[in-house]
This record gives sequence, structure tokens and C-alpha cells, in this order.
Amino acid sequence: MTEQEQSDQYFMSLALEQGKRAYDAGEVPVGAVVVLAGKVIGQGFNQPITRLDPSAHAEIVALRDAAKNMGNYRLSNATLYVTVEPCTMCAGCLVHSRIGRLVYGATEPKAGVIESAMCLLESSFFNHRIEVKGGLLAEDSSKLMSDFFKMRREGKKKLKQASKIVK
Repeated sequence: MTEQEQSDQYFMSLALEQGKRAYDAGEVPVGAVVVLAGKVIGQGFNQPITRLDPSAHAEIVALRDAAKNMGNYRLSNATLYVTVEPCTMCAGCLVHSRIGRLVYGATEPKAGVIESAMCLLESSFFNHRIEVKGGLLAEDSSKLMSDFFKMRREGKKKLKQASKIVK
């Protein structure tokens, strides 16, 4: 394993820890970290429900944290590690922040726009190109998502059964 691959795995494991924080908060378990020169400069996890903010996706939260910590919204040469393939909003934010590299775990067949639903970052109208690596620790990221939605379905099922008993 190369030094870059070891580094990528380490930082993706930190993104997974952020995803677990989202899980524990009852949010869809996506986590992200922003790294520059081998140091974490921003981190975040999904928080749209708790923050009452539809834009509080893990990527956006991590990019905002990084920009604040760096004193600049341009994050050239930084890498964003995120557990799940970004959506349209997040991909656009990556372009605007000038992130240099994106590394993600699991694909998102319904809303992922890096390779699943479309290949948005390959659009010719963008004035910035991002190096992309997908599939890193994808099984761990997928399992976290699967476990979360299984728990939610079981919770809804229990609520439905309880309501039948009350009636």
C-alpha cells in the first residue's frame, strides 16, 4: 500500500467517525473531513434536522469549518473526504471552494452526482476541475447507512404497532 493510500484510509476513517456522530444524533450518517498538507482543517457531519438547515450536509459543514479555520473560502490543494458520494448542492460547493481533491466512500445511486445519477464535475461549464477517487472504505460507509435506515424502519414499525394497540 502506498503512502497516499494509507493516508487516504486514515482520513476516510476520520470521516466515518463523523458519520457515526450523525448516526448518534439521528441524522443520516454522512461524515466529512477536509485535509490540507496532511492536517485536518475542517470536519462535519449531516445536521439538517438538528440545525434546521437544509444545507447542513456533512460536506458543507466541513467546508465551512475549514474555510473559517483557514480564513479563506478558497480551499485550493485541500482534499475533502466524505463517506457518501456528494449530491448536486455539495458538488457545486466543492467547485466554488476550489477543493483540489475529493475522496468518497459509498456511491449514492439516487442522488449522487459524481458517478451515479450523473457526472456533474465533468461538466464543461465549470471553471475548476477536481481530482476524484471513489469507493474508499465503501463497505464501511454503506454498512453505516444500511444500519441507520434499518434502525429507522424498525422504529417506525414499532410506532405503528403501538398505535394499533392504543386504538
